This record gives sequence, C-alpha cells and structure tokens, in this order.
Amino acid sequence: MSVLGSYLHRHPRLRLAGLLSAPLLWLVVAYLGALAVLLVSAFWTVNGFTGEVVREFSLQNFRTLLSEEVYRAVTLRSLGVAAAVTGICVVIATPMAFFMAKVASSKYRNWLVIAILTPLWASYLVKAYAWRILLANGGPIDTLFGGPGNGPGYGLFATIIVLSYLWLPYMILPIYAGLERLPDSMLEASADLGARAGRTFRAVVLPILIPSVIAGSIFTFSLSLGDYITVQIVGGKTQMIGNLVYANIGAANNLPFAAAIATIPVLIMVIYLVAVRRSGALEEL
Repeated sequence: MSVLGSYLHRHPRLRLAGLLSAPLLWLVVAYLGALAVLLVSAFWTVNGFTGEVVREFSLQNFRTLLSEEVYRAVTLRSLGVAAAVTGICVVIATPMAFFMAKVASSKYRNWLVIAILTPLWASYLVKAYAWRILLANGGPIDTLFGGPGNGPGYGLFATIIVLSYLWLPYMILPIYAGLERLPDSMLEASADLGARAGRTFRAVVLPILIPSVIAGSIFTFSLSLGDYITVQIVGGKTQMIGNLVYANIGAANNLPFAAAIATIPVLIMVIYLVAVRRSGALEEL
C-alpha cells in the first residue's frame, strides 16, 4: 500500500485521474448516456396500428413539432414562464442577498443562510400542494382578494408564483456568494470619492452582480423550463413542455415523440450556456 501511495505521490496527474474516474464515469454513463439515448430515440416513430416503436431513422417527430402551432405556442409559453420566474427571482433575491452579505452582522448572517436553505429541505410536493391551498378554494390568498373566484386561482399566473417561490434559493445563494467576495473597502472608497449610491452600484457592485445573476439564472431558468409537476398541481389548463413530455409518456404512450419534445429544453439550455460561456460571465465567478 505504501508503494502504491509513493507511486501516486510521484505522479500527481495519475492521482488526479484516479480521483476523478468514478464521478466522470457516472457523468458519462448516467447523464451523457441518457441524453444520447434520448436523442437517438427522438428519431424513431410509433406504428399507428400496433403501437410498437419503429427503430428506424425518421424526422417525422421534428416535422410535427415545427408544423403544429400548438407545440410552438407551448414552447414560447414555457420560455416566457422561465424568463418571468428568473426575473422575479432576480428582483427578490438581489436585495435579500445584499442585506445578508453587506448589512447583516456575522452573528445573524449564518442564521439567514439557514433560513434560505430551510425550504429546500421540505418535499417539493408538499410545497407545491401548500401553494395550491393558498391560492384558491378559499385559501388565505384567495380570501385576501375577496373570496373564492377572486384570487389568483389556478393557471399561468399561479404557476409563475409557485415556481418563483420554489427556485428562489437557487438565485439568492449565487448572488450572496458573489457579493460576499466584494470587499467592503471598495464600497467605502467609492463613497469617499464622492460617488452616490447609483454610481457605486453601477461601477462597483454590478460587475460582481452580473456573473452571479447569470449563474443563478441557469438554475431558475432550466428548472422552470422543464418543470411539469407544479403545472399539474396549480397550472389548471396551462400546458408547458414538461406536460407534453409527460402526456406522451403516459396516456399517449409515444416515447419517441416525448423524446423529441424533450430535446427542445435541452437545445435551449445548450444555446443559453454557450452564449453565457462566450460572454465570459461565468469565468468571473
């Protein structure tokens, strides 16, 4: 054992390869492998008479996605919901993260971080159904708007509210981590040089804030784009990409078409990540 330890000590690259082999194997097999199977099966079709999967190359699924208006509408709606959720999370998370990083004392800072993380420990379904009770059927928010039928109810607006609540911690934490690295001396120097709050924010805080917001948006945008459980619970008749995938896996039993639909959010996120990567924002984290 000591001989092996000495050999690995003399070959740091081999030691690093040994440490990374297990997680890289899991990434290749479980994640990239699943994506590869998804992409391949998206080019298959289902026999309309027997219901069996025809494992022959075909672009029929993608032709249907491009030609049918309903799929374009659902894609645009899903993009709009994901963008709205991300925007709401940024607006709410920025002042909260700034207070945690620059205003709260170190004594209370840890407690605030715990308070932000606590909702993540609760079940996703419990939180979604709790919001279902809050939003309609005489719930507190429904009552606040004047009784049943006057509140947000179920639909697109309710979906955005619930998704914003669910993914808010994923936006707060990256912004908090970025602002925590910002030295207080830079803010003090800006004030000493006569810069007002707006000027300090644009020149000092914003360069740190933008990469953190982009990092948080990767989580909030992608999670909202592919979500279907919340839409099922509070969305009413609202349809998003995740619902179409779920419907074609379940009732329709058309796995190739479900795989073709699932490639839409994957493609959108790849384009988004490439754009973010080229902007250099992630390199500043």
